[in-house]
Amino acid sequence: MIVPVRCFSCGKVVGGHYEEFRKRTERGESTGKVLDDLGVARYCCRRMLFSHVDFIDEITRHKGVKQ
Repeated sequence: MIVPVRCFSCGKVVGGHYEEFRKRTERGESTGKVLDDLGVARYCCRRMLFSHVDFIDEITRHKGVKQ
């Protein structure tokens, strides 16, 4: 997975929170509550975690395959 290390807008480090955020939201916890608990308060930083899409598995699955 390719998670941005820093927020594109303010530069705060947010990449270290992604695994915990993903695990807790998959268990059904509220996105807002998880971000609050992790200390991600700025809207720009919240967007970095909330809008991230894990597509690296899709990319690596097709890498090097000749059709």
